[in-house]
Amino acid sequence: MKRREFITLAGGMAVWPLTARAQQNKRTRRVAILTPAAEDPEHGRWFAAFVQELHDLGWIDGETIQIDTHWATADVGRINRAAMEVIDRKPDVIVASGPLSVAALRPMTSTIPIVFTNVADPVGTGLVASLARPGGNITGFTLVRDERQAAERT
Repeated sequence: MKRREFITLAGGMAVWPLTARAQQNKRTRRVAILTPAAEDPEHGRWFAAFVQELHDLGWIDGETIQIDTHWATADVGRINRAAMEVIDRKPDVIVASGPLSVAALRPMTSTIPIVFTNVADPVGTGLVASLARPGGNITGFTLVRDERQAAERT
């Protein structure tokens, strides 16, 4: 065996345990969804589209991610209980639909990322500092691009 072949073989054998260990450490990520709405066909379609998009991006429910969905109503007490359940499960990220969900989660965690949907005015409601720099662990999307546009629409 030539010296170069030996070094290549030895280097490969030295790296192989690290590669195998790195693959074994791959863990399932947890995504929690909190929505203040009953399970209905409209929300079911939204959820199915969300799961499909994650799948298209390589995140497969039950394999690479675990999706926990928490349905509540507009009742603040029920949303708070559901938010506590979400936090107790220690997800990697929380998708919160609507300002009531975000408001319930906000005081419960400052470390778990919260991504909001269906919040018309996150700045005006005090959920984020600004759209450009939301600050903290809360971010998301809205139809209004900035505060100036929001003022122009009213």
